[in-house]
Amino acid sequence: MTQVTLGNLRAVSALSRAELLADPVHQALRRPGAPPAWVVQIDPELSDTASFCNAYDVPMAASANCVVLSGKRAGLQKWAAAVILATTRADVNGVVKRFLDVRKISFAPMPEAVAASGMEYGGITPIGLPAEWPVLVDQAVVDAGLVVIGSGIRGSKILIDGAALATLPSVSVIDGLANSI
Repeated sequence: MTQVTLGNLRAVSALSRAELLADPVHQALRRPGAPPAWVVQIDPELSDTASFCNAYDVPMAASANCVVLSGKRAGLQKWAAAVILATTRADVNGVVKRFLDVRKISFAPMPEAVAASGMEYGGITPIGLPAEWPVLVDQAVVDAGLVVIGSGIRGSKILIDGAALATLPSVSVIDGLANSI
């Protein structure tokens, strides 16, 4: 399949448009066994979820957000990412905190998330994150079918089957990772 359509987006094979991907994302999609993904250029001013969905006629239930989290225990910092549908909120202080076995957890500060991921804030995606980071994906994302995620930059989005995210390295699929808003 060379093109995929969602809302009024017409996406092409992500590997055919490497300039629309952050370098770690491009490298991850080039690895053997990487899931198929499609990319579409967007207005970077419209990359935030609500603005994006409204402008491109994409249902919020087909938009998945990737949040970067940082926790500490005994002075050791642990990083993780959580992928949830835009219609939900991650259970950071319950499910994620227990999964990482940390005493304190929070959303990673923007400069640290950008530096650690090699991606732009607002475009961070589960594809291409550091190998040592656990990536927690809500079961609802896996079950959603075609979803929109970040591409590592604000000027584009990736379209991918939610079930394909479960095949990425370091992924744990968790039922109940997120709750409805």
